[in-house]
Amino acid sequence: MFEHELKTLLQANGATLVGFSEIGDNAPVGFSHLRYAVTIVRRLSDTIVETIDGKPSIMYFHHYRTTNTKLDLLALDAVDFIESMGYSALPIAASQSTNTDKDAYRGVFSHKTAAVLAGLGFIGKNALFISTEYGSKIRLTTVLTDMPLTAERPLITKGCGACEICKNACPAHAITGNNYEYGAPRDTLLNARLCSEHMKTYKDIGRGAVCGICMSVCPHNRRKKPISDSIKKEVSHLD
Repeated sequence: MFEHELKTLLQANGATLVGFSEIGDNAPVGFSHLRYAVTIVRRLSDTIVETIDGKPSIMYFHHYRTTNTKLDLLALDAVDFIESMGYSALPIAASQSTNTDKDAYRGVFSHKTAAVLAGLGFIGKNALFISTEYGSKIRLTTVLTDMPLTAERPLITKGCGACEICKNACPAHAITGNNYEYGAPRDTLLNARLCSEHMKTYKDIGRGAVCGICMSVCPHNRRKKPISDSIKKEVSHLD
């Protein structure tokens, strides 16, 4: 009912993709009544991702933070819309961690769970969400709500197959190389402690808060190609 209006609003304000899902019992503790989710996606800049060469770049660190901020602002747009319709809405920060169990390396709610249920993609061997359109070169945020929402795409069950490019590229040796199965624990794919500890070695780049190597090498990534001269000529006739 509200999917079209909400998607139109968010994409007009800068969302790359928007998806909807029913998350059921996956809601955070204390918010079990919020059984639906809005997934908001922003693609990362091709040019900036290409600056990640064996280690993260300072340009990637700043782009990572700016993209997260943009996603948080888009989440607020969604909250405003949902609450104006008389429903409840809980924005989940684009980049998050818990204050109660830092060794878990987890947030309040997994953005990837909602994104998978929305049919926007699948979880790769790098433990990142892989969009069917943009691969790993994306960031996510989620808004949980009691507004009834229906997924517009079917669940994607395919995975990475035999590819182990991200595993071989990971300097922390944190990636197991296993394919994801829905509901499987994260540690079947990734040793989050090894990943986090290695990120801290980049103290000169964003205070050790980012890496991005496994994201940047993913073969599912697609660079947006420039418009050819022939297409430009065709478009110019329409002016």
